[in-house]
Amino acid sequence: MSQIRPQPGILEIAPYQGGQSHLDGVAEVVKLSSNENPFGPSDKAKEAFARTAHQLHRYPPTDHAKLRQAIGDVHGVDPGRVICGVGSDEIITFLCQAYAGPGDEVIHTEHGFSMYRISTLAAGATPVEVPERERVVDVDAILDACNERTRLVFIANPANPTGTMVGGNEVARLADGLPPQAILVLDGAYAEFVEGYDGGAALVEARDNVVMTRTFSKIYGLGGLRIGWGYGPAEIIDVLNRVRGPFNLSQTQLETAEAAVRDVDYTERCRADNARLRAWLAEALAEAGVPSDTSTANFILARFASPAEAEACDGWLKSQGIIVRRVNGYKLPHCLRITVGDEASCRRVAHAVRAFKGQA
Repeated sequence: MSQIRPQPGILEIAPYQGGQSHLDGVAEVVKLSSNENPFGPSDKAKEAFARTAHQLHRYPPTDHAKLRQAIGDVHGVDPGRVICGVGSDEIITFLCQAYAGPGDEVIHTEHGFSMYRISTLAAGATPVEVPERERVVDVDAILDACNERTRLVFIANPANPTGTMVGGNEVARLADGLPPQAILVLDGAYAEFVEGYDGGAALVEARDNVVMTRTFSKIYGLGGLRIGWGYGPAEIIDVLNRVRGPFNLSQTQLETAEAAVRDVDYTERCRADNARLRAWLAEALAEAGVPSDTSTANFILARFASPAEAEACDGWLKSQGIIVRRVNGYKLPHCLRITVGDEASCRRVAHAVRAFKGQA
């Protein structure tokens, strides 16, 4: 019998399942399962992407200086304390790799993004799940779960898949209440959808135990390129850069992301369109008898009377060529997560849900 064994924790990982993209026998589907920007990337980002075709034989820079400077200019942060990665997922992996290991604990909430648990197990540490309160992060529950083994605490704000958010005072209270060896990680993948929200940058500036992660996959429409970034205390960013591969981002990723982040007008239009259509879709679903919490992201978590009703509605939507996201794995079996698409997609899914409920 082979004596080859993976590291402890690896076999406990259930592989991540992305949102479904295809339906058998349906040529044109409405994909509302992955929280993508329905308008895609900006024209400036696409032009930058095309230009990089002439440099594919060249190694990219290892310091990501131009992209970090662009992030600093647009978001008002210190470029020297920015780290770039293959999606914000890679920043999460770096944090677990660098700060958690066997005997350590990493806290996440019951409906939190599944990569927190996966990256924790991959590092050999122990994930600790704490309850939320009515689908909202519960600061007191997190603080009660902390102990001398706690090394990282992950919260998404706005949260996925709930779309809910906790206020700045509560997040600051959480950061202040953590044990001295623990880092608070604020996952801001959906931060740009909240008008005037800095994703936690001010908290990072004011404390030495807070790190913020962000992504280009959502509002910037670059999910297919996998680009993310993090911002934190200089000492932590220095540690993360020591485990980061020198060529983790290609020239194509770097230049496209730089153009995307600098195209502020396009980002503002996407934010405004999302807010308008999100409000319309939430109201339309509520009128059909499908409530949801107030969402601060680019999706709605539609709640049904039972898991069986949610499953039946999902099946009905698929029959109509519409793909949404089941969230059983996030302990929300009675819910469906519906991305806010363009206006035609929003109207189509609302009409289909009304038909499912016998109201169309």
